[in-house]
Amino acid sequence: MRTERISVLDSEPNPSARASRGGSAWKMAELSAVRQELRNRNLSSSFGEPLCTSPQKDEQQKLAVPFCGGIRGGMRPGKKITIMGVVNADPDSFDISLTCGCGDVALDMCVQFEDREILRNACISDSWGEEERSIPYFPFIAEQPFRVEIHCEHPRFRVLVDGHQLIDFYHRVMPLAAIDTIQISGSLTITKLN
Repeated sequence: MRTERISVLDSEPNPSARASRGGSAWKMAELSAVRQELRNRNLSSSFGEPLCTSPQKDEQQKLAVPFCGGIRGGMRPGKKITIMGVVNADPDSFDISLTCGCGDVALDMCVQFEDREILRNACISDSWGEEERSIPYFPFIAEQPFRVEIHCEHPRFRVLVDGHQLIDFYHRVMPLAAIDTIQISGSLTITKLN
């Protein structure tokens, strides 16, 4: 069984850059709290701890949220990240972000339940780009399991939920190999990540 390894980011994002991404002060505070929580856990930054193995074969450990983990070798065309989880009861939002360590954000995907939106954006050199929000349907339901697959293709990330294509997000950050970290936070429980 192949497992990825976890690591922790060591610096805070630029608050003014986050605030300009839709003017959301709560988003800045939430990300700051996520980073602090990760620091408080004293997680190893050496990529030395396994993510999702359990002493019993059929039982999977739940991965703690907020989560920050390394992507071995970075992203490349043909690479896929699979996130399986369950939406919390009475959810507010959750985020899945692919980042270049603690620098640029290649894909920030924010699932917002009240507005039934999935906002996508990228941040390069502390500057957020144009936000994308159109989706063909909203696939997430409170207290229900889900499977998100992020496929890295040559021109884009293709995101599938429960086997159905949901969005394409064209690459704004290059080189792809620099995209080496995944961050997950918000109203969800992670059951498997690979």
